[in-house]
Amino acid sequence: MKKVLKNVSFVILLLKMCIIIGQETTAQKRIVIDVGHGGKDAGAIGINGIQEKDVVLSIANEILRLNNNLEKPLDIYLTRYSDTLISLSNRTKLAKALKADLFVSLHCNHSDNPDAKGIEVYALRKQERFSKESVFAGYKIERALCKTIGYESRGVKFANFQVLRETTEYCPAILMELGFLSNIDEAQYLMRKENVLAIALSILKKL
Repeated sequence: MKKVLKNVSFVILLLKMCIIIGQETTAQKRIVIDVGHGGKDAGAIGINGIQEKDVVLSIANEILRLNNNLEKPLDIYLTRYSDTLISLSNRTKLAKALKADLFVSLHCNHSDNPDAKGIEVYALRKQERFSKESVFAGYKIERALCKTIGYESRGVKFANFQVLRETTEYCPAILMELGFLSNIDEAQYLMRKENVLAIALSILKKL
């Protein structure tokens, strides 16, 4: 029973996916937002006790709410809608099954250096089909965020993260580190609802 409850969120995602299968394809972009960590995996713990899994879920839910209020909303799906742990492979399988136009994984950073700060974006260096699109998408979103919230830009970098590696064949994909929870200023910034809204709006505008 415990295992079943643990995967309820992903089952709900699959049910939502089934609804769209067989329907006429929409002209709107289909975006999968991967909400990092969840459940027993808290991710990074901030200097003020804030947890990465909660921060990224708040941002993702705000992106979803803002998008739903648009006149022509994008097709946006989250890999989790609650505090549930979803395997990395299931996150990328969802993007593949939905035939996503873009996969965006949301995370927050942590460092032993309390002065480390800023936003950085990762793409897969050896992505044969979508490398340029991934880097361009990451660059656009990072620049918009830095301009809107005043964070330092740490640039677009390359890494072999599983969620990037497993999406390489079917859509552009990026992983975003939305500030350092080990930095007191950025950790406090991410605790305020109005700042979460600003981050979500900046991301949505560039999807």
